[in-house]
Amino acid sequence: MKAAVVVFPGSNCDRDCKVAIERSTGASVEMVWHGETALPAGLDLIVLPGGFSYGDYLRCGAMAALSPVMAEVRAAALRGVATVGICNGFQILCEAKMLPGALLRNAQLKYVCKSVALDVVNAQTRFTAGFEGRREAVMTVGNGEGNFFADGPLLDRLEGEGQVVFRYRDNPNGSARAIAGIVNDRGNVLGLMPHPDRAFDEDLGSDDGAILFRSALASA
Repeated sequence: MKAAVVVFPGSNCDRDCKVAIERSTGASVEMVWHGETALPAGLDLIVLPGGFSYGDYLRCGAMAALSPVMAEVRAAALRGVATVGICNGFQILCEAKMLPGALLRNAQLKYVCKSVALDVVNAQTRFTAGFEGRREAVMTVGNGEGNFFADGPLLDRLEGEGQVVFRYRDNPNGSARAIAGIVNDRGNVLGLMPHPDRAFDEDLGSDDGAILFRSALASA
């Protein structure tokens, strides 16, 4: 199995993702600089990590969405390659129009960093199949703009078509309908604000993130 982690200027969870994937799955992981115009061949998983790409100037993820490598990420996703955007990566996917909705400032206008309990809303996706019927996961959040927003009709569609994958139990960001993670309509692109890369081993307080990475690669 082979994965790639895209590194943007300001990424700070890229190596976390690399270690989490390697230790969770045994897959080989390549780091890909955002200025590259090609991705490694034979990828089974692409990860856009957390951090502060381009210092969060303009809007979180807006500048990174225009990085040269994103054309290849988009093309790979269209071919069906599993693609995950974590925290800032989720923001990038929304800015790149690979996922619907937007991430706004947290409702309390403060940075939130803590462990969170999540409902696994859809355990039938390629990213959650490994939960095997479990309906709760524990990961961590660390963001100032993790407030997922979409209008009513879009929220209804996301929920009606099973695209809501994770939901906060205590909604630390004020996200619409407590949404913590969604997939695209094809089911191969996942964006989530909680960090599976910070929850891949019980020594970190939870190993539920490892289940997500293993599920994504098993589906390949």
